[in-house]
Amino acid sequence: MSAPAPRSPQPYPDDDDVLSLRQLLVNWLFTPLYLLLLFSSIAGYIAAMKLSNRPYDLVLTERANFLVNHFQAKGPDNRMLEGHLPQGEGAFLFTVFDRSGQVVFSNALLPRPRPDDLARQDSRLRDAYFNGYRIRLLTLHFSALREGRRQEYVIQAGEAIGDRLSLGRSILGTIVIPQLIFIATAGLAVWIGIKRGFQPLERLRRRIAERSRDDLHPLDEAMAPEEVRPFIREINALLARIGLMLESQRRFVADAAHQLRTPFAGLKAQAELARREKDIPPGLHASMELICQGAQRCSRLVNQLLTLARNEPGTAAFSAQSPIDLRRLAHEAAMDWGPEAVRKGIELALEAPEMQLPVRGEEGPLRDLVDNLLDNAIRYTPTGGHVTVRLGYDARAWLSVEDDGPGIPAALRDKVFERFWRIPGNAQPGTGLGLAIVAEVATRHGAEIHIHDGPNGHGVSISVHFPHHATVQV
Repeated sequence: MSAPAPRSPQPYPDDDDVLSLRQLLVNWLFTPLYLLLLFSSIAGYIAAMKLSNRPYDLVLTERANFLVNHFQAKGPDNRMLEGHLPQGEGAFLFTVFDRSGQVVFSNALLPRPRPDDLARQDSRLRDAYFNGYRIRLLTLHFSALREGRRQEYVIQAGEAIGDRLSLGRSILGTIVIPQLIFIATAGLAVWIGIKRGFQPLERLRRRIAERSRDDLHPLDEAMAPEEVRPFIREINALLARIGLMLESQRRFVADAAHQLRTPFAGLKAQAELARREKDIPPGLHASMELICQGAQRCSRLVNQLLTLARNEPGTAAFSAQSPIDLRRLAHEAAMDWGPEAVRKGIELALEAPEMQLPVRGEEGPLRDLVDNLLDNAIRYTPTGGHVTVRLGYDARAWLSVEDDGPGIPAALRDKVFERFWRIPGNAQPGTGLGLAIVAEVATRHGAEIHIHDGPNGHGVSISVHFPHHATVQV
């Protein structure tokens, strides 16, 4: 039975196509508000124009009817112009036409009636242009007795719309400004609500950001809103799976290193014994030397893997109540590494104040930290060089190891703590695990590591600063 084909991973959308949840909420909540404001402004403008036109249209119609009545009673008379002469922008303008479109009487030469205006018998109001400005034009049909017979006439009466527009703007402001204030208030309330609603998520983000990289404890669901808790539960399940995976990996590395430790130790011992034999053929002596060196490197690698496995994230935490004298620890390590320094022709010195330098931690991992710093310094310092271990206390205990070797370029100082990473072009034998062990031990103790140039700009100085709360009385 064949295994089912693996599902192809779903492609993730581009970052440019993914909006934040905050932005999505803002878009969905503010867009309707903006559309509502636009719609209400348009509707308010139309309503304001209608409201402003209505009283002016009534007045225009009444004035036109008054003029018609006077025309029907007395006919065209210049005295009709009294009170109707154009004066100012809001002046009353009129022109009387007969059915043929000829001007009968007027105080302003208004546009001739359009054919459809002449065909209609009811009154009609519309906007038109006169002498380059807009007017409100009324077309009104009437009849009058002239020369013994009734004749049909059309009057065109109009006035400028400036006053109407002013009234319309005033009405529009009365309608729109309260709506604008209401929508702005609603928008502010929505924005404040979104901001306050995201505060629990921001607190959760800060809690996660403040966690150390080896903290795989479950997140507290109570710190998040109900809608986010399923997501928190899935994160906790993922953390649990990662913890199981890391624990399995640690056990494998530790078990493998432990199983290899004895065979390599035996291989090294047997190779040393074989190399000391006097009847070894000359051609095999160089091979035995290489076997001894290889066995020694393998033994050192196994020991460092065991040390790294003991100090990896997730392993049992050190006793926080164990006081350690850092000065004593560094002195013992310097004494143990003294023969190696002498063998290489390197001057090893210890500079420390005549006082105890107490820290909290576990002695074994701290000794691993000092040993690997000294091993790294002695390994890369040339014959005739100097290695100095310095200790001090300025509100918190610190330890530094200085050498005058080739140094570490500033651009590579963040990478030297990666496992199995070595500076390119380095011919010195090594595993690339020494400074990784230093970093793991420092992290477990809450200490900070700093890399600087060595004395006089030569070599390197690696310092470890322990936290202030770690200092105790020994």
